[in-house]
Amino acid sequence: MPTATALPPPAGKRPVPIRTMLAVVGSVLVTLLGVELLMRLHQVAIWTVVSCFFAAVLHPPVNFLVRRLKFRRALAALLVFLTGTGLVVGLTYEFVRPLVDQVNVAVNDFPGYVADARAGRGTIGHLVKKYNLDTYVEQNQPDLKSALQTAGKPAVKVAKSVLSALTALATIIVMTLLLLIQGPAMMEGGLAVLSPPVREKVSTVIQDVMRALAGYVGGVIVTSFLAGVVAYAALWSLGIPFRGVLALWIAFTALIPLVGPFLGVLPAAAVGFIHSTPAGIAIVVILFAFHLLRNRTLGKRINARTLALSPLGVAVSVLVGFQLLGFLGALLAIPAGGVIHVVVRDLWAFRRSAVIPAAPPAGA
Repeated sequence: MPTATALPPPAGKRPVPIRTMLAVVGSVLVTLLGVELLMRLHQVAIWTVVSCFFAAVLHPPVNFLVRRLKFRRALAALLVFLTGTGLVVGLTYEFVRPLVDQVNVAVNDFPGYVADARAGRGTIGHLVKKYNLDTYVEQNQPDLKSALQTAGKPAVKVAKSVLSALTALATIIVMTLLLLIQGPAMMEGGLAVLSPPVREKVSTVIQDVMRALAGYVGGVIVTSFLAGVVAYAALWSLGIPFRGVLALWIAFTALIPLVGPFLGVLPAAAVGFIHSTPAGIAIVVILFAFHLLRNRTLGKRINARTLALSPLGVAVSVLVGFQLLGFLGALLAIPAGGVIHVVVRDLWAFRRSAVIPAAPPAGA
């Protein structure tokens, strides 16, 4: 009885090696594991990215102290970090202190407001009599009392949110300081593993990214400071009260892309119109004229020399950042989009230089 012989595989169809199949399956499993790990540690990843951003922004002054003034890197990083933290805390205090003072004044005058409301005197009393608020309060006392008793329950969620924000802030502060101190050594160690051509390209990309980030952040801070100065001068000349707080708010909102000018103008315009109608109109015209001039001059020059993003790229970056991380994402959207643009630009330049042949020598 003849034995069966194995037929050779058809021409052009070779069996897939077991090693290739195992490599594909292993790659898929590693990718899935990496995605799962990133989803579980997404908060840590966000904190790390934000810390790297702040470290890249603060690197130039630290590098200046180390190279020019011969400071030790740890001392230079601590000095720059404490200076920046002091400025932020000081500005926050100057912004919060007037608000707290006004709240204390309102609390101290609250019994007088209640007495005026009951007697029908003043603006509040007039509103109470006009809309019969006293009758509404008397008729709905049980519901109002129940609402006040349950009003404290959301405070637990607010406390948890505040605690999470403080934890994130402390983590970002510590990671930023450590990156300022140990970042260059870690970067040199990582670059030393690469081959010389790749090391040179990666080093060039990193330097371009850090230069673009530092230039953009420095330009935005300068324009925000100018916005605050112009706003304070305009509010002072028009005699509008709370000029210090309003100017700080306008300077802060100038950091926010696209919608920042509108958010900054609204409180100043409201206080201006309460003061007088001409003052409200004047402050709106002055602030919008300043922001328009800034966008057409300083803003355009800063963007062209640092991140080189188009207006459409700016809008898309802000929308994506706000959708992913909310307010923080909107602040970091343009720098992140600019970093991606710089990296893609440098990689494309390296690829073109490798593909395009060199010009032949003269006379060849």
